Amino acid sequence: MNELFLYRISHWAYVRKIPLIPQMVKFLMILIYNSRISASCRIGKGTKLAHVGMGGVMIVSNAEIGENCLIGAGCKIIRNFPYKNVPTIGNNVFLGAGCVICGPVKIGNHVVVAPNTVVRNSIHDGDIVSGMPARVLGNVKDLDYNILENPQYKEGWMGYLKPR
Repeated sequence: MNELFLYRISHWAYVRKIPLIPQMVKFLMILIYNSRISASCRIGKGTKLAHVGMGGVMIVSNAEIGENCLIGAGCKIIRNFPYKNVPTIGNNVFLGAGCVICGPVKIGNHVVVAPNTVVRNSIHDGDIVSGMPARVLGNVKDLDYNILENPQYKEGWMGYLKPR
């Protein structure tokens, strides 16, 4: 059992207008996983949490997340007041650990959001973004691997930082 399993129970009850079950599931999710995923969210099939049980994930009410996404530990998908709209995330999106998706933004399909990135503007399909605030670093077409598959085929270490 994990956060998304509990979310799916909660969402099922929310759609059928059974009021008590979503509240009980929300309490369990906070207590067990330290996560808060609203029953009114729409999360597509195949979407996973990168570290099940590590928690700290928060997804605001009415947010939409597409299919086959990977959500890192500590991600926050939140509202930006005074805006009414909440984030909409496309399919096959990688959200790195600790990233914050804030406000009425649309994130396209096949997007990579690096860990600890703060997204306050919409992102085009295929972009790779990083930073506070997020800036486009490149495009997923330029990668030689699929980040959603969690490849681990390269040997060796990264080079050392150089002084300025």
